[in-house]
Amino acid sequence: MAEKKHFILFSLADQKFALPLGWVEKIVRSVAVRPLPKAPDLILGVINLQGSIVPIASLRKRFGLEEKPVGVDDHLIVCRTSGRPLALLVDNVADIIEIDESRIIRQEAILGDMDTIEGVLKMEDGMILIHDLERVLSGEEASRLEQALKGEAAADRPASSGSRRKGGGKAA
Repeated sequence: MAEKKHFILFSLADQKFALPLGWVEKIVRSVAVRPLPKAPDLILGVINLQGSIVPIASLRKRFGLEEKPVGVDDHLIVCRTSGRPLALLVDNVADIIEIDESRIIRQEAILGDMDTIEGVLKMEDGMILIHDLERVLSGEEASRLEQALKGEAAADRPASSGSRRKGGGKAA
């Protein structure tokens, strides 16, 4: 008997995608995103989510889909990668499904070496790409993100005089 796996289904530009449910911490409506200077192009900025600074990644950019402004109907899928939390901006979260592992085709079998895809899910109405969150950011992008986040944290620390810095980290 095949093992069951759980996935969250979401859409981008009328295309369906999936993530293993084990990666997902929560799903929230989109909120205002604070720009993050020096971050990789894939990172739209950061949000403060219950006291944690969480970078927002645009899968539209990763897959070369047409960009669109963040709207009130968009969602953030907040995930936990091995390194840090990461929120994915998606158009819509459709469902949570349980699938027999036998219905998953590993990416090597059909796509070759496609970095961000773990596999393909065979469904009655087509196929859905399954993302591998550990590979959404390249090594260089992950390093640039860490440096940008360190700069953001330094800009938010109180100045030595006890006052808060203003204006993106420049002394007031």
